[in-house]
Amino acid sequence: MTRILVIEDERQIREVLKQILEKSDYEVELAEDGRRGLELFRKHPADIVITDIIMPNKDGLETIEELISQNPQLPIIAISGGAPGQKAQFALDVAKMCGAIRVLAKPFSRKEILEAVTDLLSDVKANDHSGS
Repeated sequence: MTRILVIEDERQIREVLKQILEKSDYEVELAEDGRRGLELFRKHPADIVITDIIMPNKDGLETIEELISQNPQLPIIAISGGAPGQKAQFALDVAKMCGAIRVLAKPFSRKEILEAVTDLLSDVKANDHSGS
């Protein structure tokens, strides 16, 4: 079963993502910030990481950089609603520069998040088979 780590500081968004992903037969683990997300990833590596950008303790950009430095092929989806005085797109553009493969601005639909996950999984499978 595909494991997805969701790193999001807003409890309600974490729970909604968990419900959406579990209904599509993914195993989901939740973290409330980047520091906890990295701890969970070290213990139980995920196949995909979905991370918010603006969070306490360790933000999503630092988290993405750390995950990619240790796991260069890890598919990461960055999500953001922006911050006061900052548009979400700016944070998402920076997340792409840090290594996120897909980005979604909040609010996004159930369909958008599931398509992003499905696309990343099909890219991973295509890359796994290209070397054989």
